[in-house]
Amino acid sequence: MNSYDLGCGNNLQKGFVGVDIVKEGTQAEIQFDLLTFPWTFAQDNSSEEVFASHLIEHLPHGQGFNDPFFDFMNEVWRILKPGGKATFITPYYTSMRAFQDPTHQRFITEATYAYTSLQWRKDNKLEYYPIKTDFKVISCEYVYHPNYQNIDFQDQQFGLQHFWNVGADMKVVLQK
Repeated sequence: MNSYDLGCGNNLQKGFVGVDIVKEGTQAEIQFDLLTFPWTFAQDNSSEEVFASHLIEHLPHGQGFNDPFFDFMNEVWRILKPGGKATFITPYYTSMRAFQDPTHQRFITEATYAYTSLQWRKDNKLEYYPIKTDFKVISCEYVYHPNYQNIDFQDQQFGLQHFWNVGADMKVVLQK
């Protein structure tokens, strides 16, 4: 079974098969546009793990709830085997890093991942959304701005909730 590093560029994770929209000049083994659904490079329930660093914030918005984010997550769900993990690293939404890149299309928060839970969608009467996943969030970690890396954890958490540029990146791991 393969593990895929989606949008790997030149930062391919060890033990993963790299997938990117361009192959030449990158470490990608598979050239594929990840906004083309379904993903033909992987079969149902065939992947142990999916990794995507600084990718999903580049997904464009769709029309209303018909959004490529849902299609993307549905494909991650489809190719992961039961128990498989998906790791996403994104700029933290209150970080300058989320805004500085003109190719960023969306901001990702902790709450964004709630939409990948079937029970959450049921509880919020959003079962009609075009997403078929039922992920469990198994961890959420933060990379803090250098000025906040050596302070008390509670102060870091307070800073994340109340100030800009405390968190630089967020790493979320989902499990099928």
